[in-house]
Amino acid sequence: MDHLTVDINRVIKNAIQVMEDSKYQIYEICESARSELEALEQELELVLQETVKTIEKVDQLEQDYRRARIRLTEVSRDFVRYKEEDIKSAYEKATQIQLDLMVYREKESYLKARRDDLQKRVRNVENSIERAEMIASQINVVLEYLSGDLNQVTRILESAKTRQLLGLKIILAQEEERKRIAREIHDGPAQSLANIVLRTEIAERMLIKKEFEMVQEELVDLKGQVRSGLEEIRKIIFNLRPMALDDLGLVPTLRKFVQDFEDKSKIHTVFELSGKEIRMPSAMEAAIYRLVQEAFTNALKHANASRVLLDISYEPHLITIIIHDNGIGFQSDLIDLGASRNSHFGLIGMRERVELIEGRMDIDSNPGQGTKIIIHIPITAENRKE
Repeated sequence: MDHLTVDINRVIKNAIQVMEDSKYQIYEICESARSELEALEQELELVLQETVKTIEKVDQLEQDYRRARIRLTEVSRDFVRYKEEDIKSAYEKATQIQLDLMVYREKESYLKARRDDLQKRVRNVENSIERAEMIASQINVVLEYLSGDLNQVTRILESAKTRQLLGLKIILAQEEERKRIAREIHDGPAQSLANIVLRTEIAERMLIKKEFEMVQEELVDLKGQVRSGLEEIRKIIFNLRPMALDDLGLVPTLRKFVQDFEDKSKIHTVFELSGKEIRMPSAMEAAIYRLVQEAFTNALKHANASRVLLDISYEPHLITIIIHDNGIGFQSDLIDLGASRNSHFGLIGMRERVELIEGRMDIDSNPGQGTKIIIHIPITAENRKE
């Protein structure tokens, strides 16, 4: 068995090294593709603007050409009123407009073809980025799995599939969360910082030119952008770990979450509390907060609900949490069958997390009758926080 463990250890270390190298190569490919995508989007925007202008110019030239032909016909028929010079001038004008029209029609065809090509390339690069991110995510999952304790890996290889699947699901959930955070940082603070660098360079050039009034205006805008970027970072930090949990406790944090949820989603929410809050270890309170957050997200994304109730009841040795929505509902007794069809993963993940903290979760739902999630979490002596 020791010899087998050494062999497995060597194989795993080699696999980890290869995947680590591959992960950074994929990261470089992603960054290169994002730069290409940004350049393509900028070029596409210019082409779209030029296409609109060209189409308008073609329409105008077509109207001018019709008028010029009418004018040419008019002067050509009336030899009494118009001289040969008038006829020649009308003919030259009509001919020039016709040439301009041909040129702009050709330009319009070229721009439309260029626009279609750029749009296709943008879609292809977006798909490439998505595929690269998916591969990186899968590599991270495998790395996370292989980088654990070797004895644990060996036991999992020898144990039942259920343990293996549970570990993989937890790692997948962690990886999805990391991907979401990375996207939030890339789309928010990273973009803001790039813009701030650009604005700083502009202010620097203005200083060299001694355009102090414009520098002052630029600095005011810059200060606003810094504040906005700071606010985005604070939101990301709060989503990672609501600081109010440690400072104020679970109930005030959930009360604020419910209010914020109603403000953003426009779904009517009700928060009800019975009993006196019992403070618990930080990890336990964070787990309960995430469970409620997941249930509300499901109600928003899948239930099409107009009302959500959160009811928390504290008893000496038990917390009962009820999340009840008036949405479309589903056949709750088929949820375990649904797991095999890759549906209801959110609820299945919630149930597994409840079981990890030694609780129980029941789901009561029927089509057209909403969904009620009931979570019972025992409060043991170890889980109390004075």
